[in-house]
Amino acid sequence: MKTFTVSVVTPDGPVYEETGAEMVSAKATSGELGILPGHVPLVAPLTINAVRIKKDNNTQILAVSGGFIEVRPDQVTILAQAAELAADINVDRAKAAKERAEKRLQGSKQEDIDFKRAQYALDRAINRINVTSR
Repeated sequence: MKTFTVSVVTPDGPVYEETGAEMVSAKATSGELGILPGHVPLVAPLTINAVRIKKDNNTQILAVSGGFIEVRPDQVTILAQAAELAADINVDRAKAAKERAEKRLQGSKQEDIDFKRAQYALDRAINRINVTSR
């Protein structure tokens, strides 16, 4: 069976780097992507969502906060603003971040920039919590 290399990189450095992946599933802004070996090359922006990497009949799940996916026939590279393996996520911290973001969104009228930041923080916290429950 053909396989490929998967790299997930953030500004803080590599989060995941493995060879032998059989499939990658990610959510781009245009919809869900399923990547198999030999996939046509593409570059697409990602949403805040889970990325699933299937290797040796096991699925590794990462929480990815936006970024881009670059697909080549033998390699998939995800350049993300932030990414964490499900096992590395501190659920209590993610729940606290979710509560803080919800309070900011429910508070008095704020500038548009603060609203966008609070919504981004809420989406990211929800994604991190969802990834740990899968």
